[in-house]
Amino acid sequence: MRTIELQYIYIGCGVGFNSSSETIAGKLVFYQMDGNATYVRDKGELASDIPTETMFELSDPHQNFSTANFSFTWDLGNGEVIQGNEPVVRYHYALSGNYTLRLKIGVNMSKYTPALTGIYSKDIQVLDAIKSIELKGPSNYEVSQTTGLAFHVDGSPPMWVCWSFLPRCVPETTGGCTLTVLYENTLWLNHTFTSTGVHCLDISIRNDISKLQTSFSLIVRKNKSVAGTVLIAATST
Repeated sequence: MRTIELQYIYIGCGVGFNSSSETIAGKLVFYQMDGNATYVRDKGELASDIPTETMFELSDPHQNFSTANFSFTWDLGNGEVIQGNEPVVRYHYALSGNYTLRLKIGVNMSKYTPALTGIYSKDIQVLDAIKSIELKGPSNYEVSQTTGLAFHVDGSPPMWVCWSFLPRCVPETTGGCTLTVLYENTLWLNHTFTSTGVHCLDISIRNDISKLQTSFSLIVRKNKSVAGTVLIAATST
């Protein structure tokens, strides 16, 4: 069973604009929903293809705008524009990439006063969560020979990789691993197996919005004429 872990973070983007007599201030908060979990986002980064909710939270400690009428126009930067009278918009970005979200707020205090208008923009980077780590090859493993293993990682780089080979699948007492940064979707690992039998390869990969852990079981033979077998067991957090 695989579960995508999305990091829990907070965003507060200050927004302010004013007229000669009034000042309107607030912040934008970005939420993303994955299953039964709700995450608050920071750093201007969102996960692709996940329900997203952005809310404008008005800062009005003196209740100056308690009777005002608001209008909100949300330009998501992907060609979609949403208008409404509520300070919240629900949407999702289907594709990864860079977007600029623009919010236009209109405020009518009364029919006798001019309307206030403010525009705020926020640069958004949409990333693909890491959904899978697939071993592409080889399928044969032999003792005392250096083997190059290729993996396809489904997720947006850059990604941080932590990996370790475990002879006979015995966990390391130190819990250590080898760290590397992946700037593409293919991971290459070279390893020389020093004994026959079952070896485990533990891989943990994360990017700024997700993390995935997977374990591969590799059977190492001593005779080239006997094909090795790959058994894959994946666990995620």
